[in-house]
Amino acid sequence: MIRIKLFGGARKSFLSDEITIDGGGITIADILEYLVQNKPEGTADLDTANALIAVNGADSSALGGRDAVVNSGDVVSVIPVIHGGSRIRFMIGSRPVEILEVRGREEFDHTYIDDLRERHRRLALQGVSSAFVLGISHVQKILYLSLRSQRYGALLAKRLEADILARFACTTQISRAIAGAGISPGRDFVLIAVGPTAGLNRLYSDVKPFLAPNPFQNANPEFLKREFQITQEHLQAVDSDTPLEDVLVERAATLF
Repeated sequence: MIRIKLFGGARKSFLSDEITIDGGGITIADILEYLVQNKPEGTADLDTANALIAVNGADSSALGGRDAVVNSGDVVSVIPVIHGGSRIRFMIGSRPVEILEVRGREEFDHTYIDDLRERHRRLALQGVSSAFVLGISHVQKILYLSLRSQRYGALLAKRLEADILARFACTTQISRAIAGAGISPGRDFVLIAVGPTAGLNRLYSDVKPFLAPNPFQNANPEFLKREFQITQEHLQAVDSDTPLEDVLVERAATLF
């Protein structure tokens, strides 16, 4: 039996937060097709194309993507990602998350994040240079690591926000993380927010005038390869649809 845990909009599609499927030895693609075909009539549509899929807590993209095989006893989590123009929102466990890409301005430096934190105290907020972010799934995987570390008392720093930045920078030295992956005047950055939905809505209203209309369009894999000395041999050793992303996440996961 395979347990399917449903989050966000997926929960609304099935009017439940968990269902089960008999058997095993089937792919994630098979499971998603089953969910689409067996969704109760009259419930919200299930958008499987925009969903983070995890198997036993591990992102499926590191396991073979939609071709990954799921066995009896495994737990599959379906976490929809909400796209709304310049905003992207999803759930990690029970934690609402929003990621926004902000256009760089000369007056936007680390003090800008400090001011946002003062105005939005119920949110955990961090800004990461867009040059260090490959895309939505990269953010999702790093946040999964940081939130899991927070849950088990194993953060790299005293605060969740610092842990997030350190993992994007692949270093345990917070000062080095700030200097490398932190916000720089005039450069675009990704604003990551974790907290209650009402707080995320207020944050969005606050920063909306400064958002990039088409976020995550300027990923720079060549910069990241140079920055972290990732060779073609490293990439070829990873059996994944997103080898660079997964090498970065693996390095972020093994920081101590």
